[in-house]
Amino acid sequence: MSTSVILLCLVVIGAVAYLVARGRAAALAGGRSSALHSRPAYYGAYAAIWAVLPALIVLCVWLSVSPGIIQSSVRGTFPADVKAEAAVEQDLSYSMVATVARGLTMLTSDEAAAVANDPAALQAKLSEKGVPLAGQPQPYMVEAAKKLNAMSLTSRLAMTAVVFVLAVAGAFYALRAIAPRFRARNRVERVMLWGLLLASSIAILTTVGIVLSMLSEATRFFAVVPAGDFFFGTVWDPRFAGAGGSSFGQFGLIPLLLGTLYIGLVAMLVAVPVGLFAAIYMAEYASPKVRGISKPLLEVLAGIPTIVYGFFALVTVGPFLRDFSAQISGLLSGSYTNFIQAQSVLTAGIVMGIMLIPYVSSLSDDIITAVPRALRDGSLGLGATRSETIKKVVLPAALPGIVGALLMTASRAIGETMIVVLAAGVAARIQINPFEPMTTVTVKIVNQLTGDLEFTSPQTLVAFALGITLFCITLCLNIYALYIVRKYREQYE
Repeated sequence: MSTSVILLCLVVIGAVAYLVARGRAAALAGGRSSALHSRPAYYGAYAAIWAVLPALIVLCVWLSVSPGIIQSSVRGTFPADVKAEAAVEQDLSYSMVATVARGLTMLTSDEAAAVANDPAALQAKLSEKGVPLAGQPQPYMVEAAKKLNAMSLTSRLAMTAVVFVLAVAGAFYALRAIAPRFRARNRVERVMLWGLLLASSIAILTTVGIVLSMLSEATRFFAVVPAGDFFFGTVWDPRFAGAGGSSFGQFGLIPLLLGTLYIGLVAMLVAVPVGLFAAIYMAEYASPKVRGISKPLLEVLAGIPTIVYGFFALVTVGPFLRDFSAQISGLLSGSYTNFIQAQSVLTAGIVMGIMLIPYVSSLSDDIITAVPRALRDGSLGLGATRSETIKKVVLPAALPGIVGALLMTASRAIGETMIVVLAAGVAARIQINPFEPMTTVTVKIVNQLTGDLEFTSPQTLVAFALGITLFCITLCLNIYALYIVRKYREQYE
């Protein structure tokens, strides 16, 4: 029985338990709601929780643990020479076994018996069924595949039986506990409280897991490359040295960090004025009808995938700036020279700034509209114009919140990847010319992890060092932004 069918059956059992428990509670009340401690719906919810929750927990644990146990048992049947091979070779062998096992499930019993002792015929038959194999399976692989299928089937049947038994037993246990003075509401609310606590802890646990995973791999990288060479190095050349050398390439962070900050700065120079002015107009000048049309249209930009912005930069903005620079140089010197490269800091910054406009405008608009109306009325009552009120009253009052919004937008700009890949290039160098290409930390993380790689060399482990560095930068920006926003809210709520 598939997992989806099991889940559907659990839902049905839970619904039946809910209806039966609610009806039983209503019958015990005898038409007098005061005779019950809780409403009948709470008794039904209590029974549904006991019918579904324990079985669901066992199902999740079984699905997460059983594949590892089965894999370990199947690997134990491998011949001694296969077990003596490297871990990578054993993984490839098990992958072949898993593919053969999947293919055997698609064969009839007669077809499986006909090709069971002929690996070449088995390979051909599986190819006919749409399960191509990288090579001819060995006899031990076929036997291991049969064991894998048998153990998987046994595990699935046992899991189904245990889950259903738990669901039915939980429903009967809850039904037996129903009594007029049974505190069903307290039990249900306690379960809901733990559920809310678990949901609120997911973000924290996810953050902790990300940090620990990156730190563990980054520690392996710093065991090979000194931290000082990484954080203060000015050359990025992550290649192995020559065959006769014993050192690795150079992993200087400074060029990548400067490129990240430079492109982010150009993007903020584009996004902040446009987004802030748009927010001021929508919050203070636009009529409700115009605001209802312009704000959703502006926020459509936030829904466009970043890869589309990258295409826009690569096909439109970059060539336009390159040709425009050629025209300018031709008018000034008579020599048509492209002093602005199609892939440059300016191209990436402009397109990224366009992408960030809705973030700045939406956050700033919400902050400006949150300024108390009494401040505006007081300023206008003293004879100030609307423009003076905005400049000297509204914006100073909203300034802490706007600064927090800009810091959050900056962290979004620092983490952008696809626009930089297509619009700024991959050249890691230190320079201040915005018309030349540069690259960022995120681009190099993608480059170092592209392809079929093993996380054993500094060339791949450096991606985790870059990731933990970028994580710390954005985390600090977000914490500071939240601090400013909280201070603002405390002042003007």
